Amino acid sequence: MATPAHHVSQEVPVMHESTPAANDQSTERMKQLILEIVQALVDQPDAVSVEPVDDREATVLCVRVAPHDIGKVIGKQGRTARSLRTILGAASMKLHHRFALDIIEDDDQDDDEDRDQNDRQSPAL
Repeated sequence: MATPAHHVSQEVPVMHESTPAANDQSTERMKQLILEIVQALVDQPDAVSVEPVDDREATVLCVRVAPHDIGKVIGKQGRTARSLRTILGAASMKLHHRFALDIIEDDDQDDDEDRDQNDRQSPAL
């Protein structure tokens, strides 16, 4: 006598198409997440900015920090930066959208300080 066949169904995760509004909301959430974490790491939290840049398949979050804080964000042998990217990757899976992280040293403050220093050192005529 033949036994009846059993069908086992498995749920397969499906990547949903995101609407532009959903992408904007996801981008804002990720921007805030990275901003909060990086501000907690640095000495000058007010100098931190996160700028999202849309690429073809991903959104790149460009993090700018003061020049003397760059080492705190990168960490020894890049461990802190790698951890930030790991968190970003994990959250990206939930939001069904890829995010990448670029850490940029903000040279604007350095230039202003150099100009101020030069102004102070210039003899008055």
